[in-house]
Amino acid sequence: MKAIVYSEPGGPEVLRLVERPVPEPGPGEVRVHVHVSGVNPTDWKSRRSGSPFPEQVPGQDGAGEIDAVTHGIRLTVGQRVWIWEAAWQRPDGTAQEYVVLPVEHVVPLPDDASYDLGASLGIPALTAHRCLTVGRVSRLHPGSLKDQIVLVAGGAGAVGHAAIQLARWAGATVVTTVSTPEKAELARAAGAHHVVNYRTENAATVIREVAPDGVDLIVEVAPAPNAELDQAVIASNGVVSVYADNGGEEVTLHVSSLYRLNVRYQFILVYTVPPEAKKAAIEDVSAAVAAGALQVGKAAGLPLHRFPLERTADAHEAVESGTVGKVLIDLV
Repeated sequence: MKAIVYSEPGGPEVLRLVERPVPEPGPGEVRVHVHVSGVNPTDWKSRRSGSPFPEQVPGQDGAGEIDAVTHGIRLTVGQRVWIWEAAWQRPDGTAQEYVVLPVEHVVPLPDDASYDLGASLGIPALTAHRCLTVGRVSRLHPGSLKDQIVLVAGGAGAVGHAAIQLARWAGATVVTTVSTPEKAELARAAGAHHVVNYRTENAATVIREVAPDGVDLIVEVAPAPNAELDQAVIASNGVVSVYADNGGEEVTLHVSSLYRLNVRYQFILVYTVPPEAKKAAIEDVSAAVAAGALQVGKAAGLPLHRFPLERTADAHEAVESGTVGKVLIDLV
Protein backbone atom coordinates (compact mmCIF):
# COMPACT_ATOMS: atom_id res chain seq x y z
CA MET A 1 0.00 0.00 0.00
CA LYS A 2 1.02 3.64 -0.46
CA ALA A 3 1.86 5.72 2.61
CA ILE A 4 3.41 9.07 3.48
CA VAL A 5 6.14 8.93 6.13
CA TYR A 6 8.87 11.03 7.70
CA SER A 7 11.87 9.95 9.75
CA GLU A 8 13.36 13.26 10.84
CA PRO A 9 11.97 16.65 11.84
CA GLY A 10 11.73 19.39 9.27
CA GLY A 11 9.61 21.12 6.67
CA PRO A 12 7.25 19.53 4.17
CA GLU A 13 10.25 18.27 2.20
CA VAL A 14 10.89 15.50 4.79
CA LEU A 15 7.62 13.81 3.79
CA ARG A 16 8.09 10.98 1.35
CA LEU A 17 5.85 8.50 -0.46
CA VAL A 18 6.67 4.84 0.22
CA GLU A 19 5.25 1.37 -0.25
CA ARG A 20 4.43 -0.53 2.94
CA PRO A 21 2.80 -3.89 3.70
CA VAL A 22 -0.91 -3.75 4.48
CA PRO A 23 -1.08 -3.99 8.30
CA GLU A 24 -3.02 -6.69 10.12
CA PRO A 25 -5.30 -5.81 13.06
CA GLY A 26 -4.66 -7.32 16.47
CA PRO A 27 -7.05 -7.88 19.39
CA GLY A 28 -9.39 -4.94 19.86
CA GLU A 29 -8.35 -3.36 16.58
CA VAL A 30 -9.88 -2.76 13.16
CA ARG A 31 -8.35 -1.99 9.79
CA VAL A 32 -9.77 0.96 7.89
CA HIS A 33 -9.42 1.57 4.16
CA VAL A 34 -8.88 5.32 4.27
CA HIS A 35 -10.76 7.30 1.62
CA VAL A 36 -10.01 10.83 2.83
CA SER A 37 -7.44 12.10 5.35
CA GLY A 38 -7.79 15.45 7.10
CA VAL A 39 -4.83 17.75 7.75
CA ASN A 40 -4.62 19.80 10.96
CA PRO A 41 -2.09 22.33 12.29
CA THR A 42 -0.86 19.74 14.79
CA ASP A 43 0.22 17.58 11.84
CA TRP A 44 2.80 20.06 10.59
CA LYS A 45 3.79 21.12 14.12
CA SER A 46 4.45 17.47 15.03
CA ARG A 47 6.41 17.01 11.82
CA ARG A 48 8.61 20.00 12.59
CA SER A 49 9.30 18.84 16.14
CA GLY A 50 9.88 15.22 15.14
CA SER A 51 8.43 11.86 16.12
CA PRO A 52 9.66 9.37 18.74
CA PHE A 53 9.17 6.59 16.18
CA PRO A 54 11.71 5.66 13.51
CA GLU A 55 9.09 6.22 10.81
CA GLN A 56 5.93 8.29 11.29
CA VAL A 57 2.80 8.42 9.15
CA PRO A 58 1.09 11.79 9.75
CA GLY A 59 -2.64 12.44 9.98
CA GLN A 60 -4.87 12.37 13.05
CA ASP A 61 -8.21 12.46 11.24
CA GLY A 62 -9.77 10.56 8.37
CA ALA A 63 -12.75 8.68 7.01
CA GLY A 64 -13.23 5.47 5.09
CA GLU A 65 -14.64 2.01 5.46
CA ILE A 66 -13.73 -0.89 7.69
CA ASP A 67 -11.66 -3.45 5.81
CA ALA A 68 -10.98 -6.03 8.56
CA VAL A 69 -12.03 -6.64 12.16
CA THR A 70 -10.93 -8.97 14.95
CA HIS A 71 -13.07 -11.26 17.10
CA GLY A 72 -15.56 -9.52 19.39
CA ILE A 73 -15.66 -6.22 17.46
CA ARG A 74 -19.20 -5.03 16.82
CA LEU A 75 -18.27 -2.92 13.80
CA THR A 76 -18.50 -4.75 10.49
CA VAL A 77 -16.48 -4.98 7.31
CA GLY A 78 -17.69 -2.38 4.81
CA GLN A 79 -19.07 -0.06 7.47
CA ARG A 80 -18.44 3.65 6.89
CA VAL A 81 -16.49 5.32 9.70
CA TRP A 82 -14.62 8.43 10.80
CA ILE A 83 -11.31 8.34 12.65
CA TRP A 84 -9.94 10.50 15.46
CA GLU A 85 -6.41 10.84 16.91
CA ALA A 86 -4.95 8.10 14.76
CA ALA A 87 -1.36 9.30 15.16
CA TRP A 88 -1.45 10.46 18.80
CA GLN A 89 1.38 8.51 20.49
CA ARG A 90 1.26 6.06 17.57
CA PRO A 91 3.44 5.75 14.44
CA ASP A 92 0.54 5.23 12.04
CA GLY A 93 -1.71 8.10 11.00
CA THR A 94 -4.26 8.45 8.24
CA ALA A 95 -1.97 9.53 5.38
CA GLN A 96 -1.87 5.94 4.09
CA GLU A 97 -4.24 3.67 2.23
CA TYR A 98 -4.92 1.38 5.19
CA VAL A 99 -4.56 2.05 8.91
CA VAL A 100 -5.03 -0.26 11.91
CA LEU A 101 -6.53 1.39 14.98
CA PRO A 102 -8.00 0.54 18.38
CA VAL A 103 -11.75 0.22 17.87
CA GLU A 104 -12.37 3.19 20.20
CA HIS A 105 -10.80 5.49 17.60
CA VAL A 106 -13.22 4.44 14.86
CA VAL A 107 -16.76 5.89 14.85
CA PRO A 108 -19.68 4.98 12.56
CA LEU A 109 -20.42 7.54 9.85
CA PRO A 110 -24.03 7.79 8.62
CA ASP A 111 -24.68 6.92 4.99
CA ASP A 112 -25.83 10.47 4.24
CA ALA A 113 -22.66 12.03 5.69
CA SER A 114 -19.78 12.41 3.25
CA TYR A 115 -16.27 11.11 3.75
CA ASP A 116 -15.20 14.75 3.45
CA LEU A 117 -17.25 15.56 6.54
CA GLY A 118 -15.95 12.49 8.35
CA ALA A 119 -12.34 13.50 7.69
CA SER A 120 -13.09 17.04 8.89
CA LEU A 121 -14.43 16.01 12.33
CA GLY A 122 -11.77 14.60 14.67
CA ILE A 123 -9.54 17.30 16.10
CA PRO A 124 -11.66 20.35 15.09
CA ALA A 125 -15.04 19.02 16.24
CA LEU A 126 -13.78 17.38 19.44
CA THR A 127 -11.87 20.55 20.33
CA ALA A 128 -14.92 22.69 19.68
CA HIS A 129 -17.07 20.40 21.81
CA ARG A 130 -14.68 20.65 24.76
CA CYS A 131 -14.56 24.44 24.42
CA LEU A 132 -18.35 24.61 24.58
CA THR A 133 -18.76 22.23 27.53
CA VAL A 134 -16.42 23.64 30.17
CA GLY A 135 -18.96 26.29 31.26
CA ARG A 136 -22.50 25.69 32.42
CA VAL A 137 -23.07 22.45 30.53
CA SER A 138 -21.06 19.25 30.11
CA ARG A 139 -23.00 17.82 27.15
CA LEU A 140 -24.33 19.25 23.90
CA HIS A 141 -27.78 18.56 22.49
CA PRO A 142 -30.58 20.73 21.09
CA GLY A 143 -31.47 23.26 23.79
CA SER A 144 -28.47 22.64 26.06
CA LEU A 145 -27.05 26.11 25.34
CA LYS A 146 -30.42 27.88 25.17
CA ASP A 147 -30.27 31.48 26.44
CA GLN A 148 -26.46 31.50 26.29
CA ILE A 149 -24.41 33.81 24.12
CA VAL A 150 -21.25 32.25 22.66
CA LEU A 151 -18.45 34.27 21.08
CA VAL A 152 -16.28 32.32 18.64
CA ALA A 153 -13.00 34.03 17.85
CA GLY A 154 -11.89 33.29 14.30
CA GLY A 155 -15.13 31.84 13.01
CA ALA A 156 -13.65 31.01 9.59
CA GLY A 157 -11.18 28.46 10.95
CA ALA A 158 -11.83 24.73 11.22
CA VAL A 159 -12.37 24.72 15.01
CA GLY A 160 -14.26 28.00 14.85
CA HIS A 161 -16.49 26.59 12.12
CA ALA A 162 -17.27 23.49 14.19
CA ALA A 163 -17.88 25.62 17.28
CA ILE A 164 -20.36 27.81 15.41
CA GLN A 165 -22.30 24.82 14.11
CA LEU A 166 -22.29 22.90 17.40
CA ALA A 167 -23.25 25.98 19.45
CA ARG A 168 -26.08 26.83 17.09
CA TRP A 169 -27.31 23.20 17.16
CA ALA A 170 -27.30 23.40 20.96
CA GLY A 171 -29.45 26.56 20.92
CA ALA A 172 -26.92 29.31 21.65
CA THR A 173 -26.85 32.77 20.14
CA VAL A 174 -23.56 32.75 18.24
CA VAL A 175 -21.35 35.77 17.69
CA THR A 176 -18.07 35.47 15.83
CA THR A 177 -15.15 37.71 14.95
CA VAL A 178 -13.37 37.69 11.58
CA SER A 179 -10.75 39.78 9.80
CA THR A 180 -12.07 40.04 6.22
CA PRO A 181 -15.39 40.31 4.35
CA GLU A 182 -14.69 36.92 2.75
CA LYS A 183 -14.32 35.28 6.16
CA ALA A 184 -17.48 37.04 7.30
CA GLU A 185 -19.39 35.34 4.48
CA LEU A 186 -18.03 31.97 5.57
CA ALA A 187 -18.97 32.54 9.21
CA ARG A 188 -22.52 33.47 8.21
CA ALA A 189 -22.73 30.39 6.01
CA ALA A 190 -21.66 28.30 9.00
CA GLY A 191 -24.62 29.67 10.95
CA ALA A 192 -23.29 32.56 13.06
CA HIS A 193 -26.08 34.93 14.09
CA HIS A 194 -23.79 37.96 14.35
CA VAL A 195 -20.46 38.51 12.57
CA VAL A 196 -18.02 41.23 13.61
CA ASN A 197 -15.07 42.35 11.48
CA TYR A 198 -12.59 43.41 14.13
CA ARG A 199 -10.46 45.27 11.59
CA THR A 200 -13.24 47.63 10.48
CA GLU A 201 -15.50 47.76 13.57
CA ASN A 202 -15.12 48.43 17.28
CA ALA A 203 -15.56 44.79 18.21
CA ALA A 204 -16.21 45.37 21.92
CA THR A 205 -18.92 47.95 21.22
CA VAL A 206 -20.67 45.82 18.61
CA ILE A 207 -20.56 42.68 20.76
CA ARG A 208 -21.91 44.57 23.77
CA GLU A 209 -24.82 45.76 21.62
CA VAL A 210 -25.65 42.10 20.95
CA ALA A 211 -24.91 41.04 24.53
CA PRO A 212 -25.49 43.94 26.93
CA ASP A 213 -24.76 41.69 29.93
CA GLY A 214 -21.75 40.14 28.26
CA VAL A 215 -21.10 36.82 26.53
CA ASP A 216 -21.30 33.62 28.53
CA LEU A 217 -18.60 31.66 26.75
CA ILE A 218 -15.70 32.56 24.49
CA VAL A 219 -14.07 30.00 22.18
CA GLU A 220 -10.62 31.55 21.87
CA VAL A 221 -7.96 30.85 19.24
CA ALA A 222 -5.77 33.91 19.93
CA PRO A 223 -5.76 34.64 23.68
CA ALA A 224 -2.86 37.11 23.64
CA PRO A 225 -4.08 39.62 21.01
CA ASN A 226 -7.71 39.13 22.07
CA ALA A 227 -7.17 39.46 25.82
CA GLU A 228 -8.42 43.03 26.03
CA LEU A 229 -11.50 42.29 23.92
CA ASP A 230 -12.32 39.13 25.88
CA GLN A 231 -12.11 40.99 29.19
CA ALA A 232 -14.30 43.77 27.79
CA VAL A 233 -17.16 41.50 26.72
CA ILE A 234 -17.15 38.50 29.09
CA ALA A 235 -20.19 38.15 31.36
CA SER A 236 -20.22 37.49 35.07
CA ASN A 237 -19.34 33.82 35.68
CA GLY A 238 -18.27 33.54 32.05
CA VAL A 239 -15.63 31.19 30.67
CA VAL A 240 -12.87 31.81 28.14
CA SER A 241 -11.97 28.49 26.46
CA VAL A 242 -8.47 28.75 25.00
CA TYR A 243 -7.46 26.06 22.50
CA ALA A 244 -4.56 27.68 20.60
CA ASP A 245 -1.82 30.30 20.96
CA ASN A 246 -2.20 32.18 17.69
CA GLY A 247 -0.61 35.60 17.94
CA GLY A 248 1.58 34.92 20.97
CA GLU A 249 2.13 32.62 23.92
CA GLU A 250 1.95 35.14 26.80
CA VAL A 251 -1.31 36.71 27.97
CA THR A 252 -1.72 39.81 30.14
CA LEU A 253 -4.89 39.84 32.28
CA HIS A 254 -6.42 42.51 34.47
CA VAL A 255 -6.87 40.35 37.53
CA SER A 256 -9.17 42.49 39.67
CA SER A 257 -11.65 43.00 36.81
CA LEU A 258 -11.81 39.28 36.14
CA TYR A 259 -12.11 38.01 39.69
CA ARG A 260 -14.91 40.48 40.41
CA LEU A 261 -16.81 38.76 37.60
CA ASN A 262 -15.75 35.24 38.65
CA VAL A 263 -14.39 34.68 35.13
CA ARG A 264 -12.63 31.40 34.39
CA TYR A 265 -9.97 30.74 31.78
CA GLN A 266 -9.92 27.10 30.63
CA PHE A 267 -6.98 25.91 28.53
CA ILE A 268 -7.69 22.98 26.22
CA LEU A 269 -5.51 20.49 24.38
CA VAL A 270 -7.80 17.91 22.83
CA TYR A 271 -5.27 15.08 23.06
CA THR A 272 -5.14 15.21 26.86
CA VAL A 273 -8.82 15.89 27.56
CA PRO A 274 -10.08 13.41 30.23
CA PRO A 275 -11.33 10.13 28.73
CA GLU A 276 -14.89 10.58 29.97
CA ALA A 277 -15.07 14.03 28.36
CA LYS A 278 -13.64 12.64 25.11
CA LYS A 279 -16.25 9.88 25.11
CA ALA A 280 -19.03 12.43 25.64
CA ALA A 281 -17.65 14.56 22.82
CA ILE A 282 -17.64 11.65 20.38
CA GLU A 283 -21.24 10.80 21.28
CA ASP A 284 -22.43 14.40 20.95
CA VAL A 285 -20.55 15.06 17.72
CA SER A 286 -22.00 11.84 16.29
CA ALA A 287 -25.49 13.01 17.25
CA ALA A 288 -24.88 16.36 15.57
CA VAL A 289 -23.68 14.61 12.41
CA ALA A 290 -26.77 12.37 12.41
CA ALA A 291 -28.96 15.47 12.78
CA GLY A 292 -27.27 17.18 9.83
CA ALA A 293 -26.00 19.97 12.09
CA LEU A 294 -22.36 19.60 11.01
CA GLN A 295 -21.60 20.33 7.37
CA VAL A 296 -18.51 21.17 5.32
CA GLY A 297 -17.89 22.82 1.97
CA LYS A 298 -17.94 26.46 0.93
CA ALA A 299 -21.75 26.64 1.06
CA ALA A 300 -21.55 25.54 4.72
CA GLY A 301 -18.75 27.99 5.55
CA LEU A 302 -15.72 25.69 5.28
CA PRO A 303 -14.14 25.54 1.79
CA LEU A 304 -12.39 22.28 0.96
CA HIS A 305 -8.90 22.12 -0.55
CA ARG A 306 -8.01 18.71 -1.99
CA PHE A 307 -4.66 17.08 -2.65
CA PRO A 308 -3.73 13.57 -3.82
CA LEU A 309 -1.63 11.46 -1.46
CA GLU A 310 1.57 12.08 -3.39
CA ARG A 311 1.12 15.83 -2.78
CA THR A 312 0.81 15.56 0.99
CA ALA A 313 3.75 17.95 1.35
CA ASP A 314 1.73 20.60 -0.51
CA ALA A 315 -1.25 19.87 1.76
CA HIS A 316 0.90 20.42 4.85
CA GLU A 317 2.30 23.61 3.37
CA ALA A 318 -1.23 24.87 2.69
CA VAL A 319 -2.24 24.40 6.32
CA GLU A 320 1.02 25.87 7.62
CA SER A 321 0.59 28.95 5.43
CA GLY A 322 -2.90 29.62 6.84
CA THR A 323 -5.14 28.51 3.99
CA VAL A 324 -8.74 29.31 4.91
CA GLY A 325 -10.89 26.18 4.94
CA LYS A 326 -10.23 22.47 5.39
CA VAL A 327 -7.32 20.71 3.68
CA LEU A 328 -8.03 17.12 2.67
CA ILE A 329 -5.95 14.34 1.15
CA ASP A 330 -7.70 11.96 -1.25
CA LEU A 331 -6.65 8.31 -1.13
CA VAL A 332 -9.50 6.79 -3.17
